[in-house]
Amino acid sequence: MRKSTWNKQGWIIMGMVCLLWFSQEAAPASADGKQDAYQYSYWGDSVPAPAAYEATSIITGKKVNAGAFKEPSDMHVTADQRVFVLDSGNGRIVEMDRNLKLVRTIDSFERDGKEEQFNNPQGLYVSEKGDLLIADTDNQRVVHLNEQGQLVKVVAEPKSDLLQADFQFKPVRVVMDKGDRIYVMAAGVFDGFMEFSADGTFSSFIGANRVQVDPVEYLWKRFATREQRSQMVMFTPTEFTNLDMDEEGFIYATSGDRGKDPIKKLNAQGTDILRRQGYHYPQGDLMYTNEAGPSRLIDVDVGDSDMYSVLDSNRGRIFTYNGDGYLLHIFGGVGNRLGQFNTPVALERAGDRMLVLDKALGEITVFEITEYGRTLHEAVRSYYNGDEDQSSVLFAKAAEMNANLEYAYAGIGKSLLRQKDYAESAQYFKRSMERQGYSKAFLLFRKELMREHFSWMMSGLFLAVAAFVTVVIVRRQKRRTTNASAK
Repeated sequence: MRKSTWNKQGWIIMGMVCLLWFSQEAAPASADGKQDAYQYSYWGDSVPAPAAYEATSIITGKKVNAGAFKEPSDMHVTADQRVFVLDSGNGRIVEMDRNLKLVRTIDSFERDGKEEQFNNPQGLYVSEKGDLLIADTDNQRVVHLNEQGQLVKVVAEPKSDLLQADFQFKPVRVVMDKGDRIYVMAAGVFDGFMEFSADGTFSSFIGANRVQVDPVEYLWKRFATREQRSQMVMFTPTEFTNLDMDEEGFIYATSGDRGKDPIKKLNAQGTDILRRQGYHYPQGDLMYTNEAGPSRLIDVDVGDSDMYSVLDSNRGRIFTYNGDGYLLHIFGGVGNRLGQFNTPVALERAGDRMLVLDKALGEITVFEITEYGRTLHEAVRSYYNGDEDQSSVLFAKAAEMNANLEYAYAGIGKSLLRQKDYAESAQYFKRSMERQGYSKAFLLFRKELMREHFSWMMSGLFLAVAAFVTVVIVRRQKRRTTNASAK
């Protein structure tokens, strides 16, 4: 009887543990779009947090009188918040205004007097001038249209000694910088992004990922025969999954495999310059089960003040980081409720809103920023723009809303450090477990303390030395007098 009771209690405990584990693995959402948000602490633990965004509506092609979206694959939002959706299954581009009302659709263009259409396009980019670049994947070309939808040029069949003779050009993502240079992510290309000059000529590859080598498999290859090696998997660099370009022309890129650096920021030479000074490297979820696996980052959106967000297709979550690599907030998820997705493929920021495109459902989920999210973003912006007083106030306000936001205390510490309040800065850095900032603040505080009290310290040291010398001289004089009297 006692054994049966123990078994029943054991099953209950195991069930509770599993329930707690899976509640961490998938952040549930309610029907009104409010989510049980979370973030990661300094120690890598999942801790509760207020929601930075709340889902408010869902936009479909039918809802904007454009007909149903069929497997849309990409999306772009301009500075004036016009929304462009690449409706791949229907071979067209759907443009909406900032209020998500239909403006026009582009499903063809004229070339040499003939009308041509898109064939399974996968990538879309809209430049500051309003030019459209479409990665027309199955037509093996990049189509460059002006703001009116007229053809500017077609980039196809690149020729170079860097390319193999049987190379097939299948672009899937594309961006363009202010100098009209085009950067293409092509299927089956492991050498990085393909760079094209303003006239559409292929020039080079940039930003190739490093090869990820399994030490055991590498050692096995060293001792294997030629026939065995030919049947083994080759060591090849990880392919990129997406890219975006910021206002300064830097390319932000994501890789599908976790690897060492799944997020990169590339300069013109293709060097990764992303700052990773946060508690953990930007990589998506830190905790996961073996069944679910790590985050698979498939899109990146760059905002202002060096903030950027990445989309995890594995769990449908969006992670936002600041320019130093600190995790600001997490929202989203996979499911069938408002604020969750089936097959998320693209995200874009439209002012204070966040838009997420779902390929399987053919819809856009619109997220509105909350008071907590707005406060945190404004704090980051104020610090980025050099307004230390305002950023300190806003970080303190964010910390009141979320006691688990250790980064807020680091933000206050950085603001105080800029204001040369080193003692107070060191205390906030200590509270946030920010070792590098604490060391810097403590060192500067010690220098300041030495500088302020240097005269007193030197005077005290001089008096101490003088007193010591005086005592020594007096003792010697007494000793001599005593010896003379004895004689």
